[in-house]
Amino acid sequence: MDGDMAISHLIVMVVEDHGFQRRLALRLLAELGVQQRLEAADGAAALALLSRQALMPDVLLVDLDLPDMAGIEFIRRVAEGKLARAVVLACALDREPLQSVQNLARSHGLRVLGCIGKPMTVGKLQAVLEDYAALIDEADGDPPIEISPAMLRSALDDEEISAWFQPQATLANGQVVAVEVLARWQRPDGVTLRPQQFIPLLESAALIDRMTEQMLVQACHWKRQWALSGLHLKVSLNLSMHNLGQFDAADRYQRIVREHRIEPREVVLELTEASLMGDSANALNVLARLRLKGFGLSIDDFGTGYSSLAQLAQNPFTELKIDRSFVSGAAQQPRRRAVIEASLELARKLNLGVVAEGVEQVDDWQMLAELGCNYAQGYLIARPVPGDQVAEMVARWRRPEC
Repeated sequence: MDGDMAISHLIVMVVEDHGFQRRLALRLLAELGVQQRLEAADGAAALALLSRQALMPDVLLVDLDLPDMAGIEFIRRVAEGKLARAVVLACALDREPLQSVQNLARSHGLRVLGCIGKPMTVGKLQAVLEDYAALIDEADGDPPIEISPAMLRSALDDEEISAWFQPQATLANGQVVAVEVLARWQRPDGVTLRPQQFIPLLESAALIDRMTEQMLVQACHWKRQWALSGLHLKVSLNLSMHNLGQFDAADRYQRIVREHRIEPREVVLELTEASLMGDSANALNVLARLRLKGFGLSIDDFGTGYSSLAQLAQNPFTELKIDRSFVSGAAQQPRRRAVIEASLELARKLNLGVVAEGVEQVDDWQMLAELGCNYAQGYLIARPVPGDQVAEMVARWRRPEC
């Protein structure tokens, strides 16, 4: 799985009071190659076993209808005690409780990967376990690393922070039309750090403007290289709230793209709601200047904050990105689908393009296509790669191996 944790290396615990269902889940896990399998028939036994475990289980497969305590109560105790990394619900009931369980678990740092309806199958289990592997590859497994401002300045001086790219494909025909720029810090000791490990430190050290410009320069360079081989892709670049604090940001970004003979309309700048919660007047000024110069503007993680609608009303966005928490598994979850439908209808009325993030399953792709979403981004298409691998990545997506 390209370096991420294989399913066979996961520690999975089945908490199920029905003997046959528990044995079935264990057998299916064995078929998937999961070597470390734990089991418990009720919540109390499971908590006792978890408290004795030297290694924290990666995934708990939990029946919501436990005999000695409600499944939700069991999950609360697991979350508060930090006894596992993620949970999958197994139930034949309506999935409406899922969102409540997710909110409870997330408040304690425990991921809810989804709900597997009974009867359980190898395909259903494989899908959620692969979701977990993708998530820890993306963030959860990152070890804490002490980074000083001097180390950050040195990394920027030596251009150790490089641009990687993840594709965005049209849902109508599957053509890759754009890539999102994702920063990767490849240190001399061989360790590769992800944005969440160093971006906040760059912001606090007042170095984020410098890194953003470096990412834009690299993205423009690679865009020109791809175009020479006939591959024409737009690029999307994430901005920080600190970037919006610089009044001359629009002029600087325009100068960079023009130096590479690229039109601003070929560049989309992405912002989360959090980026707009500070000095909103100054942010609006900078965003307006960027739009006047022709840059596209995207509101990232749409729907996860409290002011998504207010930000759309106040700022000149051209695109919204539906957060992966609504997209992943939406084909089987009516409430998530309803959120996506509402977002798409809003986007149509505001004449905005829509990118769905976190597309990992064919079912979700098909659902998004049926609903009229414009673009998809996620591991179903490809994982992020360095610039010199983008052409190969696009070709692989166009001609998938049988």
